[in-house]
Amino acid sequence: MNHIIKTLSFGLLVGVTMVACNSDFLDTKPLDKVSGSAVWNDQALSEAFVTDVYNGLRDGILDQMNLDCQTDNALFSFGKQDVAEANVSPSNLGTVKNTMEWSAMYARIRAANIAIANLAKPQFDNSSGIADRMKGEMYFMRGYFYNQLLRYHGGIPIIKSPYTLDNPDFTITRNTYEQCVNAIVSDLDSAAILLKGKTLASGRATQGAAMALKARVLLYAASDLHDIPTAKAKSSVIAAFSNPELLGYVSGDRTARWQKAKDAAKAVIDLNQYGYKLNLTAPVTAAEGQQNYINLYLSRNGGEADGIFLKYYIRASADDWGSWYPRNNMPNGYHGWTSSEPTQNLVDGYEMMDGSKFDWSNPAHASAPYENRDPRFYASILYDGAQWKPRTPDGAGIDPAGQIQMGEYEVGSSASPTKFSGLDTRNSSIENWNGTWTGYAIRKFMDPDPTLVDQNIRQEVPSIQIRFTEVVFNYAEACLALGQEAEAKSWINKIRFRVGMPAITESGAALVARYQNERNIEMLFEEQRFYDVRRWMTAPATQGKQAQIITITGKLKPGKSVTTYKYSKDNYTYSYSTQDLGTGKENRKWADKVYFLPISRDEINRNSKLVQNPGY
Repeated sequence: MNHIIKTLSFGLLVGVTMVACNSDFLDTKPLDKVSGSAVWNDQALSEAFVTDVYNGLRDGILDQMNLDCQTDNALFSFGKQDVAEANVSPSNLGTVKNTMEWSAMYARIRAANIAIANLAKPQFDNSSGIADRMKGEMYFMRGYFYNQLLRYHGGIPIIKSPYTLDNPDFTITRNTYEQCVNAIVSDLDSAAILLKGKTLASGRATQGAAMALKARVLLYAASDLHDIPTAKAKSSVIAAFSNPELLGYVSGDRTARWQKAKDAAKAVIDLNQYGYKLNLTAPVTAAEGQQNYINLYLSRNGGEADGIFLKYYIRASADDWGSWYPRNNMPNGYHGWTSSEPTQNLVDGYEMMDGSKFDWSNPAHASAPYENRDPRFYASILYDGAQWKPRTPDGAGIDPAGQIQMGEYEVGSSASPTKFSGLDTRNSSIENWNGTWTGYAIRKFMDPDPTLVDQNIRQEVPSIQIRFTEVVFNYAEACLALGQEAEAKSWINKIRFRVGMPAITESGAALVARYQNERNIEMLFEEQRFYDVRRWMTAPATQGKQAQIITITGKLKPGKSVTTYKYSKDNYTYSYSTQDLGTGKENRKWADKVYFLPISRDEINRNSKLVQNPGY
């Protein structure tokens, strides 16, 4: 015991002596963190900081719950959406995706501010211009994150320098909508200048990305919702708001705003860097059109030329939820979760191959609703009878054909049939808790490789944040607003020819309606519909409707016998019935307050200078 005490005493004495002789001992540095000064003195660490800011993209459009589930396009299988029911408030924001959530976006904005401030006078060798390139990326990302907040909430506080602990006041007012647009455009212009001519790794911001995002921002700024005289005439809620400058332009030349939007989109077109099969003068075949569309959303086989800003996934990264998109959205008969389900409302928007509207009152359409439709339908939707991947072993014997089964069918003999529930319904013998409510599932963004078993293998399909086709639509929409119909139709038809659809020939209001439907079909599940119906102020007519579903039955024809079910018009007479989903699952309705989503009560409590949006 005395030996232990002596040893401890010696140790303490040595320790005290060391501290007394070397005061630097107290100036310890954490072993798991890097100091701020060290980050910005080192090129590699600066690069790592900048790269991390991109993580604010999260899973982009490939989240389990697609943003279209808060529109007439889709339904979220695992819970009603308060936004779609107009049941949101400052204390109940509903489901807010991470890519537009207030605190998440401001955290990334602060990081971008830190980077921009420190890269202004780089402390490492910048002879190659690497610091300028990184600064350009951060200008882009700051503009990107601010625009996510702007199109969701309207005007938000613009902060362009990092707060420090010695700031006298951390509260700040919301900037006007016009000020926000100007600030974002300024950031994107700076980004375009700094990134011009730079070669960057896939997934990073580029000059083209900055210019394309600018075109999006300016298109929104010119739209009905953000022209306050127009918005007030269409909405009593907006008309009664005492701070309309937070929502849009209270004055000014709207035609000039449309011209700026057109010019910005045309500038991207004139780069001649992007585009996939937009030089056609006539429609391709239906089969080629379907494959062209698949190539676009998979970003492969030439379709990658349409991509401007994308988030990429690698199978080795287990943290990327977006790479699980197929598992999250495949039908339950493949052990998927069928999370984001297309609605009948959406399906009815797909035209016939000749360009005419689909019509349930047409007997030929009603008896065969999945025949002779826009090729993008077959590339985007998994419907009853669609050919898909081989089933997993527990389903392969029941469905050796690998076809989607969304109905209730007869098997056995026509004289004495028994009921068979499709494997992809909520009565499936494989899994029934995660079956579709609407009668449809997503195919778009799914890698069709039959060797990929989606329940346990992640895919490597990128999440498209901005693509060239959107720029073309933005250009065409601005042309329509400026009365330049021939130019608008020319570009819209380029998109249609690529997928095998005939030219549109309408004019006036009919042309605008046709354009709006075309944009929705082409840009399906790319987070466009949610904002488009708001900025067009068409939401009251489309978003207040209940989600439509389909019920399918297959009855054996007289004299027919079937042991193992397979889709067959020779053996079966199919009937199709559409109806509302029903208010027990959802009760969709529209209220003008959800043109702009509320700022959370917690943020209002933290910052007394924030003004809440109208209707809340």
